[in-house]
Amino acid sequence: MRTTRFLSRSGQLLAAAAALPVGLAGPSTAVSGISVSTNASTVSVVTSACTQINGSWGNASLLAAGQANFAEGRQAALSGTTVSQSAAWSNISPGTYTVVVVCSNGGTAGSQSVIVSAAKAPNPTQAPQSTATPAPLGVAGGEGGTVRDYGPVTIGIGAALVGGGVIGTAWYLRRRSKPHRL
Repeated sequence: MRTTRFLSRSGQLLAAAAALPVGLAGPSTAVSGISVSTNASTVSVVTSACTQINGSWGNASLLAAGQANFAEGRQAALSGTTVSQSAAWSNISPGTYTVVVVCSNGGTAGSQSVIVSAAKAPNPTQAPQSTATPAPLGVAGGEGGTVRDYGPVTIGIGAALVGGGVIGTAWYLRRRSKPHRL
């Protein structure tokens, strides 16, 4: 009886813990959706998350290592249309940077890390090659998670799958702990 009560309580605790991320992943006020790319020493960002207010779409900031907030970065005004807004920085030194976009309404459209590689000197004996750098993959250490912002719907679905697995495991363990009666 004691084991059953313990498993029942731990199952309730696991179910509550699994439901927590789902509740947190519900409606979000953050707007996601920026795309950052590099070409040699130029970094550019594109978004469709901002709306024009008083003739301004907002600003983007390129933060180098050691820069902690938007104001410290190299800022550029967003330009574009209602479909797409963009900003670009040229003559960027090799290194890892973070691009942050803040819309004219004060909301953050998103942030993303980007790696700028050193330009290679042309070799006259070889055919020219593309200098485009692929987007970084995996987890950026110290950035708080993955490189891409997946949004609240995707995170909610993932949390629901994890929660379902936790609940299924608790149910299975509870059924296995019941004594078999003949």
